[in-house]
Amino acid sequence: MSEHVRTPPGPRKQLRPQRVNDHIILDIHLCLTLRNLLQAHTAVSRAVEFLQDMTGLKFPPADTVLHAYLHFEALTDHEYKYSCITCGDHPPVVIMDLHKKGVFHLSVSDLQGPAENFDGEVNLEKFWEAMSCDMIGRGFVASGRHNPCAVSPTYHFWAPWIGKATRRSDSVLNTEFEKIHEDRLREELYKQKVGVIRKLCKECGLDTNGSRSDLLLRLSNEMKSRQTYGGWAVIMCPCGIVYSIKCNLRAENPRDFADFLLSWKHMPNVIIYDFARGLATHLSLRASEKRPISPFEGRLAEPTQSNIELAKCGQLKVSLPWLS
Repeated sequence: MSEHVRTPPGPRKQLRPQRVNDHIILDIHLCLTLRNLLQAHTAVSRAVEFLQDMTGLKFPPADTVLHAYLHFEALTDHEYKYSCITCGDHPPVVIMDLHKKGVFHLSVSDLQGPAENFDGEVNLEKFWEAMSCDMIGRGFVASGRHNPCAVSPTYHFWAPWIGKATRRSDSVLNTEFEKIHEDRLREELYKQKVGVIRKLCKECGLDTNGSRSDLLLRLSNEMKSRQTYGGWAVIMCPCGIVYSIKCNLRAENPRDFADFLLSWKHMPNVIIYDFARGLATHLSLRASEKRPISPFEGRLAEPTQSNIELAKCGQLKVSLPWLS
């Protein structure tokens, strides 16, 4: 990987220390050290703790050092040539899951809805360039002041990262706006009996006293202000190399990974996921003309009654020569 710090047109300049604000400057060698430590799975907070113990000096808070380092990376042009040396740009086998340590809290009511004609297509390059400008802007704006380059989470401008050789184009899918339709959920609530609604209020920590209308109003208000739990949706090869990653705005479901796979240039041969049936069904509905999960919609054999009975008895035999 090669890189250089972005500079104005003119004679080439040497790398300079990284200024994060009016009080803290990170040496360029420290930034490179933090990068190498991260690639060796060492968090910035642990790196700061180690440096303090080794030097006996007091460092700034780890979060401040992290933001300074991210400012450095945002100012750096990276030549992206990243893929698994074994699996290449198009891994035949992938593992998909949610990284819950990346969970954040965001009120659903704060999310700006997409335009009526939004089809879920987002330009990946434009989004991540905007995110870089957001990070760069944080280093030049005083605390508490608005960052003019800030990128707020929105359904129509929120994209995953997928490698250039792995994705089909710079236009990738993010259809999270389709996940939950609050009006439909409210309609279903209104069909429920009072006992069911009262139980839901109790499970949500709401007051269970009052009429049916009172209970429904509390649930409706809770839905409007409830917190969104996202996390990092990740696709990697069996070697542990990440090929796709996205910070979810809503709780994870098969739609997130379907967006990934439908944005890839080539569909993997084998997909390992903890809700395989849901993913297969969702992909079949989204791309019915291509049938991306086949044969038998991802099942190991045709779901005939005889096969089902053999499977129950543990006697069903299936040949899978393509695994090798």
